[in-house]
Amino acid sequence: MGTLVCFHAHPDDEAISTGGSIARAAAEGHRVILVVATHGEWGETPEDLSPGESLVDRRRAETARSAEVLGIQRVVWLGYEDSGMTGWEQNANPGSFLQAPVDEAAERLAGVLREEGADVLTVYDWHGNYGHPDHVKVHAVGYRAAEIAGTPKVVEATMNRDEIRRFVETARAAGMETGPGEDDFDVDGPMDDGNPMGMAETEITLAVDVSPYVFLKRDAVKAHRSQVTDTSFFAEMPDEMFARSFGTEWFIEKGVTPNGGPRRGWLFE
Repeated sequence: MGTLVCFHAHPDDEAISTGGSIARAAAEGHRVILVVATHGEWGETPEDLSPGESLVDRRRAETARSAEVLGIQRVVWLGYEDSGMTGWEQNANPGSFLQAPVDEAAERLAGVLREEGADVLTVYDWHGNYGHPDHVKVHAVGYRAAEIAGTPKVVEATMNRDEIRRFVETARAAGMETGPGEDDFDVDGPMDDGNPMGMAETEITLAVDVSPYVFLKRDAVKAHRSQVTDTSFFAEMPDEMFARSFGTEWFIEKGVTPNGGPRRGWLFE
């Protein structure tokens, strides 16, 4: 058995991006560690916070529930502040993840990688899937940390742009709702950094089957109830549509040359 460390930017990213792979790894007996770069201070603030409870408190508790659902054995918080979306004034906050020196943040993560003897580390693709500054920073910090710690395998969690386009076209043709802002959503249009969402299928090297764990993934997403914009679409989607849309997770493997499309495989290979 091996050890998987999943490095994510904010609470709830672990469920949305790699929840199926995490659940599969845990079910197969691997040790799974979640490292979260920020506390998610600039997410949605729910109306039902208790007296004295902060959004950070709520999001940490939600992450603990998500971790329990997925089988994560340890959650580590790197302690940085959420940087907000591109162009927000929070980008310049001294304590934000965006402003953290790469080597400083990488040393924090490398400490976890060394302590856990990580075999596999997940980060995001080069533009953080959709350009969020903290996601882009995860890519840079994760690769540097793996270099420092000597972690043997790094894979980039990504989104299959072509698969998303096919799904949206099929759903619209059938008169099905595809999510918030569906009328003007364009997977090929500019996202937060001006690039289209995810990566082209020809640039992805690994397709991981998580279909037996897809509803654990959804339960983990639902654990992050405070983030209605992020979670309601997943929670309300019919089971068949959810299984079809999220039964595969997509990765780019460091050092593997794309060969016209992803191969079917697993992180521990």
